[in-house]
Amino acid sequence: MTQLRTVHVLGGGSAGSSAHVRSLAAGLVARGVRVTVCAPAALDRAYDYVGAGARFAPVPRRGDPLAVAALRAACAGADVVHAHGLHAAVRASVALSGRSVPLVVTWHTRAVTDDGRDRLPRLLERRAARAAAVLLATCSELVDRARARGARDARLAPVAVPRALAPPGGRPDKTRAELGSTGRPLIVAVGGLDAHRGYGTLLDAARRWRALDPVPLVVVAGEGPLRAALQRRIGEEDLPVLLLGGRDDVPELLAAADVAVLPSRWEARPFLAQEALRLGVPLVATAVGGVPELVGTAAELVPGADAGALAGAVSRLLADPARREELSRAGRAQADGWPSEDDTVAQVLSVYDELTGSGRLPAV
Repeated sequence: MTQLRTVHVLGGGSAGSSAHVRSLAAGLVARGVRVTVCAPAALDRAYDYVGAGARFAPVPRRGDPLAVAALRAACAGADVVHAHGLHAAVRASVALSGRSVPLVVTWHTRAVTDDGRDRLPRLLERRAARAAAVLLATCSELVDRARARGARDARLAPVAVPRALAPPGGRPDKTRAELGSTGRPLIVAVGGLDAHRGYGTLLDAARRWRALDPVPLVVVAGEGPLRAALQRRIGEEDLPVLLLGGRDDVPELLAAADVAVLPSRWEARPFLAQEALRLGVPLVATAVGGVPELVGTAAELVPGADAGALAGAVSRLLADPARREELSRAGRAQADGWPSEDDTVAQVLSVYDELTGSGRLPAV
């Protein structure tokens, strides 16, 4: 039996898609599939694709004129090319031009809003959707979006985020003390400091929480282009908010939290929601994108960009230990029903087998 050869392409590499490719590569290699990951060199240093058993081919970031040539060379001899994200899909389709190699595309998130100002990204979405033999989308809204953009075959593929290790030692009090939250509620948010994360709404809510006694401490783990503007506002308005920057101890932060918050304008399967529910941390999230589909009734959902609703939902939870405990149990139960990493690998393998008709894939 000859070995199936797959190439996985990442563009800029968001944390979610990069971690997913690492998990997928390890699962595919374990099942006898040859995997090559094409991405900027920094991503292999961060996610160790080689350590997962994959070959790694460094490809410059989008915009570099050498990127398509490097990708075309890396895809030589591939049986299937699998692109993760919009820009990766467009570059892969260009690199495969003239070759009869099936392209699988995974959309982890959406690239544009629907206000009519994003014509170029909309065109790129259409190009990526139409180039894919099969387009896998991480939530139902993205499946509908792909079909509207002309995808021939769009399917729901709710990819699993690798499980974080349990917080070592189980010492939330130590974490709270280090953050300065002893004797006051701790609210945790996680995610890059980008416009779509809704941190402006979070700061609006934090201003309202100053009326509570004791005043909760809000901590945000993440880095991004809005840090300076957010920090300036925190200082000017004397808000009880700490920007922690990038952290590698998110499970510990969440385990110490009284409430986790997700104020985003749009998300598909957000890392914060998955980790919070797995750890049994009560979650208040905006009812946007794939979030309601992900969390079901195991979180408090509020409208997007509504600081009053966000502040009120969190305030009520902080005052209601019984409801927090109810959400903790419901969150763990909801998480138990999500696809596992093995489920994700099995679905992807079935797509590859369908497209290649090779019979070379092992049973799963």
